[in-house]
Amino acid sequence: MAGFQAVSVVRGSGPMAKAMSIAGMIVAGLLALIFIADLAVGIPFGRYGTMTDIGFVISSLLLAYLSWNAFRDAK
Repeated sequence: MAGFQAVSVVRGSGPMAKAMSIAGMIVAGLLALIFIADLAVGIPFGRYGTMTDIGFVISSLLLAYLSWNAFRDAK
């Protein structure tokens, strides 16, 4: 049986980590905006699927939270 190896965790790898987490927050905001607009007025997808819209809104909020959390950790 193989032995366990220690794995080091890299935290805060400089400005690239902050830039990627900001990009994630921007993408999450745009996705949330698009699918909330589809739920409210039917633009741009014409209310094709309400459950799909709700799923994408929840997913975009989760992405926004994870990006914000990663942004706080990157120093």
